[in-house]
Amino acid sequence: MTTEEIIIAVYRVLGSLPVLFFPFPGAILAMLVDNFDVLLKGTLDEGGVSNYHAFDKWLDLVYMVTFLIVALRWQGAARNIAVGLFVYRMIGVVAFEVTQNRDVLIFFPNLFEFWFVFVAGVKFFRLDERWRREPRYGGLVPFRYEGGQLAVVFAVMLAIKLPQEYALHVGRWLDRYTAVDTVEWFWRLMTPPF
Repeated sequence: MTTEEIIIAVYRVLGSLPVLFFPFPGAILAMLVDNFDVLLKGTLDEGGVSNYHAFDKWLDLVYMVTFLIVALRWQGAARNIAVGLFVYRMIGVVAFEVTQNRDVLIFFPNLFEFWFVFVAGVKFFRLDERWRREPRYGGLVPFRYEGGQLAVVFAVMLAIKLPQEYALHVGRWLDRYTAVDTVEWFWRLMTPPF
């Protein structure tokens, strides 16, 4: 392993561990760390990463396994859906490894991570309990992991995740940018044109 690969791997592993103790905020952190390591790779010059996308998929397993460890503590549909989505994504990762074609990942979007964040958020904010006592008074109905509520959740997850998967793997829009490029772009966006 190059020094660059070691730095990125340590960054990703450390970014995944908080999930085990603080599922909802830890998941947000792990996903941000995952999405920004490509910028770190573009900024470092410590020997390079031989096959970044294969390397990234292996590192994704670290945070996904921490998510799965937490999800296995859940009950009922929340747990079963999490396990199913994890297995589905793993099929996609294997398909990617076999074909070495990033485009295949669009057919196996990582809905597992979004499902995990959703359920962890429901639990964090107690949305599955909070309104249970008052729905007849016009309050919101608690989330019950069934029927129409699930359909809406999955529609929203797909609407967010498919464009992200396309941008990362098919369009490859972030492949040519570094962290410095991103900061400069943001600075130009936020400052007036003087």
